[in-house]
Amino acid sequence: MPGARINDGERVTLRTTESEDVAFVQRAFANPEIRVPMGNPIRSQAQIDVESDDDGSDAFVVCLDGDDAGPGQPDEDDVRRIGTVHVDDADWRRPDLGYWLVPEVHGDGYGKEAVSLLIDYVFSTYDHPAVGAVAYDFNDASRGLLESLGFAEEGRVRKDRFIDGEYVDTVQYGLLRREWRERDA
Repeated sequence: MPGARINDGERVTLRTTESEDVAFVQRAFANPEIRVPMGNPIRSQAQIDVESDDDGSDAFVVCLDGDDAGPGQPDEDDVRRIGTVHVDDADWRRPDLGYWLVPEVHGDGYGKEAVSLLIDYVFSTYDHPAVGAVAYDFNDASRGLLESLGFAEEGRVRKDRFIDGEYVDTVQYGLLRREWRERDA
């Protein structure tokens, strides 16, 4: 079950990723609607690591909390896992954001809320002037999400990854701390 509450919005809550969440993550990565747009190979539960050391990466489960879900580790029946968000490399360079949601909730606005909460977390936890994210050129939903949050396209790596039988471009995005603060003002 997801762990302690890290940040919560109007509809979603970010909770620490616990070992009990590995089965959820593994099942999601086996779904082509998630795996292909992320470019990840299928992994077994043993290959999915819930990080326990401080390497500048933070991963959270995106949950829909029920009325009885408290700030600590809730009962399994009090939360519904709908995805994950994570930040990588925050301790040594510009933090890089990643995210995915289960297909059943695509288009409901949960992704924008979850990534917004992650941005707030990164800027309140780490002393960096900006955050970054990468999306595949063909992933219009992910690119639209980043652009709707104020991310600017900063570059393109042509034929960067081999996905679903062909090489595809990746698009690099960035968001300055100042831009995020001005957006909220």
